[in-house]
Amino acid sequence: SDLVTAADIIFFWVARMMMMGLHFMDGEVPFKRVIINGLVRDEKGQKMSKSKGNVIDPLGIIDELGADPLRFTMAILSGTRDIKLSKQRIEGYRNFGTKLWNAARFSQMNEARRVEGFDPAGVQQTINRWIRGELTKAERQVSDAIEGGRFDDAAGALYRFIWNVFCDWYLELAKPVFNGSDEAAKAETRAMTAWTIDQTLKLLHPVMPYITEELWAELGKEGPARDGLLMGETWPVLPDSFVDADAEAEIGWLVDLIGEIRALRAEMNVPPSAKPPLAFVAPDAVTAERIARHRDLILTLGRVSDVAVAEAAPAGAVTFVSGGATVALSLAGIIDLAAERARLEKEIAAFDSDIDHVNKKLGNPNFVARAAAEVVDEQRAKLAEAEEGKAKLQAALARLDAMV
Repeated sequence: SDLVTAADIIFFWVARMMMMGLHFMDGEVPFKRVIINGLVRDEKGQKMSKSKGNVIDPLGIIDELGADPLRFTMAILSGTRDIKLSKQRIEGYRNFGTKLWNAARFSQMNEARRVEGFDPAGVQQTINRWIRGELTKAERQVSDAIEGGRFDDAAGALYRFIWNVFCDWYLELAKPVFNGSDEAAKAETRAMTAWTIDQTLKLLHPVMPYITEELWAELGKEGPARDGLLMGETWPVLPDSFVDADAEAEIGWLVDLIGEIRALRAEMNVPPSAKPPLAFVAPDAVTAERIARHRDLILTLGRVSDVAVAEAAPAGAVTFVSGGATVALSLAGIIDLAAERARLEKEIAAFDSDIDHVNKKLGNPNFVARAAAEVVDEQRAKLAEAEEGKAKLQAALARLDAMV
């Protein structure tokens, strides 16, 4: 019922198939839906040609990097008009597979095994209720995208959940639980981690079948026996009740806070070894409760020496707003304010030079008219990147000037 093709043969082939099918099959349509994917080109956007020497041999790529990274690359780029394929892109998605493999190894090292009769509906820990909801939302996105023929959206949803949510945040938040003394919380989090990985492997299997099948077998060596291969498993359909608004709000607050602290440390060039104190300025009751519950996580993930509550921001602190609360990071004595200001001003000047150079190019009608479209697009992307970088540095400079 589906025909998958690129846009360049719609009139020359697809329309004729439809018309001839209707004519010779007594009005019966040969297919009900046409899924249009991008046309594969080289990294510069040119058609692959043996005479140009820009052909990428998929068999060579599979031998070098594996079939799964190539499959995932083609899936996540399939919605674009032209797929600019390069070895570097495929290597990037090979790293994605490595990330998943390492997450599975980490779970094994922390004794996260499947438990007979485990019911994720009954978990009590906030991080477990949160990841359950995030997995449910990811499952909806992947299922809807595959059913709609939007394979790029399905791959994108998988990438975001596995890399940005599960690996970058859930496992980081679970580390203190694994290393803690609360045996009930530890057992629940181990079981939840194993269950989440199982469901994730099912969702990823259509796009990356080899690594998921191998991990399924490897993780199946512990806990209840597997019934068979992953490819024979039922597609997971998770209930709406798994989404917990309270857990989502609380972990979302924590993630945003840690993200702000890390971004501020990077902006201000704070040495990785330095642990400045953190203070919340007159927080409301809800925020105060969250601070008390997650103090250890803020200390560890934010790399700060103290988490306090104060009526006013201390001297020598940089302030920012997170979750509606004013937060102060004390940097006095940790960074050289004069040197930092000079560094920021120098980098802003460099961005100004780049922006001026690209604007002159794009402002030249002859350049825009005569240059190849991909060259013009590349210059516009450079301009946007430079303007974004300058804006971040200006924000950091403003923070310095606003230090109390």
